[in-house]
Amino acid sequence: MTTQSATATTKPGGESIRFIPVHSTLYPWLVTVFVVTFLISNINATKGVQLGPLITDGAFFLFPLAYIVGDVLSECYGFKSTRRAVYIGFAMAILAALSFYIAIWLPAADFYEGQEAFEATLGLVPQILAASLVGYVVGQLLNSFTLVKMKARSGEKGLIARLVASTVVGEFGDTLLFCAIAAPVIGIDSFSGFLNYVIVGFLWKTACEVIMLPLTTLVISWVKRREDYVPIDEAETSTATQPQ
Repeated sequence: MTTQSATATTKPGGESIRFIPVHSTLYPWLVTVFVVTFLISNINATKGVQLGPLITDGAFFLFPLAYIVGDVLSECYGFKSTRRAVYIGFAMAILAALSFYIAIWLPAADFYEGQEAFEATLGLVPQILAASLVGYVVGQLLNSFTLVKMKARSGEKGLIARLVASTVVGEFGDTLLFCAIAAPVIGIDSFSGFLNYVIVGFLWKTACEVIMLPLTTLVISWVKRREDYVPIDEAETSTATQPQ
């Protein structure tokens, strides 16, 4: 990306002021969706949900979106940029949790009657919070690392294969770590129960992402067009054909 110098604006009085230019790129928008989705998922996850025989949490429909956006970031911007987004999400989740705890600790006003409900919804159990954060960081980094490594070997070909493979690796690491850390708190007291929770959670999340693959590939294609992305083989061909 071309580096631009700060822009200067002349005020009515003749004085000049300067601003840092905003580069036209989709990256900050994707990072925003990535981080906000994770934050909302952590809040939604405090509600238990039962759909027939499936017992899950209120974030089951939203959490896969973070991995889909993670795939777009990894495929289009690489591991380093995706890792930066993961770290931003981690930091914002810590900030949100601390803010919730402080707000719960502050004395409620006489007219406020929702203290107990507020605590029940936002008073995240430390062990579950830790499980969510660890699973998120490790899972997203595994997802991005796997996708980028596969792209380095195959180039632009095999997009579907690397999206599926990275999803399997990332979701398994995420689900396994979350369940291992949170198991005592969520009532899992046997190995068979733990194994069932890991397998069901992994299959459910992976299936959601696989179902969304057509949309993911469309978004990736759109972002690449919007960012004027040129594959390395096409760039080399273009350079080789240019007159010397």
